[in-house]
Amino acid sequence: MPSRRVKISAHNGAHARPVAELARLAIAHSAPVTLATSEGTVVELASILAVMDLALVEGDVVTIETPTSADADALLDAMVEVLAPR
Repeated sequence: MPSRRVKISAHNGAHARPVAELARLAIAHSAPVTLATSEGTVVELASILAVMDLALVEGDVVTIETPTSADADALLDAMVEVLAPR
């Protein structure tokens, strides 16, 4: 299963705007997309409230995962860019 491990570098962590963008990307994808914290909590990225409840901050490390598909890598790369913009 394709996954990306990312250290959050977005200013103010995973606040409302980046979480909404992650949910938008997850909802548009044909398969479930999950986010796992370093503590082992796993949530569906399509759920804004579930992700906001994690209270992710700059410096937290998370893993994003989705089943293999033609666009899985592009989706995960876009999500990494939301959490760790260059």
